[in-house]
Amino acid sequence: QVQLVESGGGLVQPGGSLRLSCTASGITFSIYTMSWYRQAPGTERELVADISAGGTTNYADSVKGRFTISRDNAKNTVYLQMSSLKPEDTAVYYCNAKFTRKAGSGRAYEYEYWGQGTQVTVSS
Repeated sequence: QVQLVESGGGLVQPGGSLRLSCTASGITFSIYTMSWYRQAPGTERELVADISAGGTTNYADSVKGRFTISRDNAKNTVYLQMSSLKPEDTAVYYCNAKFTRKAGSGRAYEYEYWGQGTQVTVSS
Protein backbone atom coordinates (compact mmCIF):
# COMPACT_ATOMS: atom_id res chain seq x y z
CA GLN A 1 0.00 0.00 0.00
CA VAL A 2 2.57 2.53 1.14
CA GLN A 3 5.65 2.85 -1.01
CA LEU A 4 8.72 5.04 -0.73
CA VAL A 5 10.87 4.88 -3.85
CA GLU A 6 14.38 6.27 -3.64
CA SER A 7 16.76 7.28 -6.38
CA GLY A 8 19.95 9.23 -6.91
CA GLY A 9 22.49 7.13 -5.09
CA GLY A 10 25.78 6.16 -6.61
CA LEU A 11 29.51 6.67 -6.60
CA VAL A 12 30.92 10.16 -6.15
CA GLN A 13 34.37 11.57 -5.46
CA PRO A 14 35.24 13.29 -2.18
CA GLY A 15 34.17 16.91 -2.39
CA GLY A 16 31.51 16.08 -4.90
CA SER A 17 27.75 16.42 -4.77
CA LEU A 18 24.80 14.12 -5.09
CA ARG A 19 21.05 14.56 -4.80
CA LEU A 20 18.84 11.82 -3.44
CA SER A 21 15.12 11.70 -4.15
CA CYS A 22 12.34 9.80 -2.44
CA THR A 23 8.85 9.69 -3.88
CA ALA A 24 6.02 8.46 -1.70
CA SER A 25 2.70 6.92 -2.58
CA GLY A 26 -0.15 5.62 -0.49
CA ILE A 27 0.12 8.34 2.15
CA THR A 28 -1.08 11.88 2.56
CA PHE A 29 2.42 13.12 1.92
CA SER A 30 1.95 16.73 2.99
CA ILE A 31 1.20 15.84 6.62
CA TYR A 32 4.20 13.58 7.12
CA THR A 33 7.56 14.46 8.53
CA MET A 34 10.10 13.20 6.01
CA SER A 35 13.57 12.13 7.01
CA TRP A 36 16.77 10.71 5.64
CA TYR A 37 18.67 8.15 7.64
CA ARG A 38 21.89 6.39 6.79
CA GLN A 39 23.66 3.26 7.87
CA ALA A 40 27.30 2.54 7.23
CA PRO A 41 28.72 -0.98 7.50
CA GLY A 42 29.02 -2.07 11.11
CA THR A 43 27.18 0.98 12.44
CA GLU A 44 23.75 1.80 13.72
CA ARG A 45 21.29 3.62 11.53
CA GLU A 46 21.47 7.34 12.20
CA LEU A 47 19.27 10.30 11.41
CA VAL A 48 20.81 12.56 8.79
CA ALA A 49 18.11 15.18 8.30
CA ASP A 50 14.41 15.66 8.57
CA ILE A 51 11.82 18.14 7.39
CA SER A 52 8.47 18.63 9.03
CA ALA A 53 5.15 19.08 7.33
CA GLY A 54 5.55 22.79 7.97
CA GLY A 55 8.99 22.88 6.39
CA THR A 56 11.13 23.03 9.52
CA THR A 57 14.46 21.29 8.96
CA ASN A 58 16.85 19.51 11.27
CA TYR A 59 20.31 18.11 10.57
CA ALA A 60 22.82 15.88 12.21
CA ASP A 61 25.88 17.83 13.30
CA SER A 62 28.04 15.76 10.98
CA VAL A 63 26.23 17.01 7.87
CA LYS A 64 25.18 20.49 8.93
CA GLY A 65 26.21 23.04 6.35
CA ARG A 66 26.83 20.40 3.71
CA PHE A 67 23.47 18.70 3.24
CA THR A 68 20.09 20.26 2.51
CA ILE A 69 16.76 18.51 2.87
CA SER A 70 13.76 19.81 1.00
CA ARG A 71 10.33 18.64 -0.06
CA ASP A 72 7.95 19.16 -2.94
CA ASN A 73 4.48 18.25 -1.76
CA ALA A 74 3.04 18.55 -5.26
CA LYS A 75 5.38 15.75 -6.32
CA ASN A 76 5.15 13.75 -3.08
CA THR A 77 8.93 13.89 -3.04
CA VAL A 78 11.61 14.65 -0.50
CA TYR A 79 15.17 15.43 -1.53
CA LEU A 80 18.56 15.33 0.10
CA GLN A 81 21.11 17.55 -1.60
CA MET A 82 24.54 16.41 -0.48
CA SER A 83 27.58 18.59 -1.09
CA SER A 84 31.22 18.52 -0.02
CA LEU A 85 30.90 14.80 0.37
CA LYS A 86 33.39 12.92 2.51
CA PRO A 87 34.32 9.25 2.58
CA GLU A 88 32.61 8.99 5.96
CA ASP A 89 29.33 9.85 4.25
CA THR A 90 29.47 6.46 2.57
CA ALA A 91 26.38 4.54 3.65
CA VAL A 92 23.05 3.19 2.61
CA TYR A 93 20.63 6.10 2.78
CA TYR A 94 17.03 5.43 3.74
CA CYS A 95 13.96 7.56 3.25
CA ASN A 96 11.52 7.69 6.15
CA ALA A 97 7.99 9.04 6.47
CA LYS A 98 6.42 9.55 9.87
CA PHE A 99 3.12 10.96 11.02
CA THR A 100 2.12 11.31 14.64
CA ARG A 101 -1.61 11.28 15.18
CA LYS A 102 -2.53 13.20 18.29
CA ALA A 103 -5.44 11.38 19.89
CA GLY A 104 -6.01 13.66 22.87
CA SER A 105 -5.19 13.32 26.55
CA GLY A 106 -1.51 13.29 25.64
CA ARG A 107 -1.95 10.17 23.56
CA ALA A 108 -0.33 9.74 20.18
CA TYR A 109 0.04 7.09 17.54
CA GLU A 110 2.85 7.07 15.01
CA TYR A 111 2.66 5.89 11.44
CA GLU A 112 6.12 5.22 10.05
CA TYR A 113 7.34 3.91 6.71
CA TRP A 114 10.73 3.24 5.18
CA GLY A 115 12.21 3.20 1.74
CA GLN A 116 14.38 0.38 0.46
CA GLY A 117 17.63 2.29 0.80
CA THR A 118 20.04 3.60 -1.79
CA GLN A 119 23.81 3.21 -1.70
CA VAL A 120 26.00 6.29 -1.59
CA THR A 121 29.71 5.67 -1.95
CA VAL A 122 32.19 8.52 -1.60
CA SER A 123 35.56 7.41 -2.88
CA SER A 124 38.28 8.48 -5.26
